[in-house]
Amino acid sequence: MTKLTLLFRITAVLEGLSYIILLFIAVPIKYLFEDPQYVKMLGMPHGLFFMAYIVLAVMVGADLKWNNKTLFIVLIASIIPFGTFYIDKKYLRNEHA
Repeated sequence: MTKLTLLFRITAVLEGLSYIILLFIAVPIKYLFEDPQYVKMLGMPHGLFFMAYIVLAVMVGADLKWNNKTLFIVLIASIIPFGTFYIDKKYLRNEHA
């Protein structure tokens, strides 16, 4: 596994965790208890992880010679809850580059 692929795997996990925490914890607290501080606190890190995920996905895709369909699936997974964990298991975990 290349260093780039390892970095992408770590970023994918962090992006996925930040998205889940934001979506299932921070946003309900914001609307149920009218307390937006958690969304404000988690929004920026999630945004940075999201952007890093997109950039690294394109770089890893070029490195691993993914076809357009695979790259599209990897990119779409970033907006689906738990999607980055699926990508890690399906496309990255067993990669021996």
